[in-house]
Amino acid sequence: MNGLLRRLLPFARSLFLLPLPFVSCGYHVAGNSTSDTIPKNIKTIAIPAFSNVTIRYKLTRYLPAAITREFISRTRYQVVNDPKDADAILTGAVVRFDSYPLTLDPATARASTVQTIVTMQIRLRDRATNAVLFERLHFESRQSYEISVDPKAYFDESEVAMDRLSREAARSVVSAILENF
Repeated sequence: MNGLLRRLLPFARSLFLLPLPFVSCGYHVAGNSTSDTIPKNIKTIAIPAFSNVTIRYKLTRYLPAAITREFISRTRYQVVNDPKDADAILTGAVVRFDSYPLTLDPATARASTVQTIVTMQIRLRDRATNAVLFERLHFESRQSYEISVDPKAYFDESEVAMDRLSREAARSVVSAILENF
């Protein structure tokens, strides 16, 4: 019996290893035609201004512009201004904005790093059929920024952080839409 097992062992190993080349992790690049989950009839997308129920009014200007740049730079879709000229319409709403200190300066006990979190509702729909192609009601993006604790060197970094937050959110939104993730 022991000799039989020794003779069958190489055969058993090859049977085990045979399926490995066919196993895939599922990774693929966003935006290319093989992974794109948006219907092929969609060629143009309109991205109107987002609504906003928070006190951070500039986010509604930054986010659609950043998402437009992401669509233009990463996809085959043409972004148009007028929703009547679009095959699909991406609407959004900023529904929550939170900001809290991450780190405190030990000498002054003032915040030295702040974390911001924006929560959005994102919906992409086919203009002709009104079918929802993508929807995320609690899309969250985060950004942290530093605050100078020295009043002489203080520079309001929040505006720059909102721009970074918008760019990061745009990358996430476009990736999620393309991958329907």
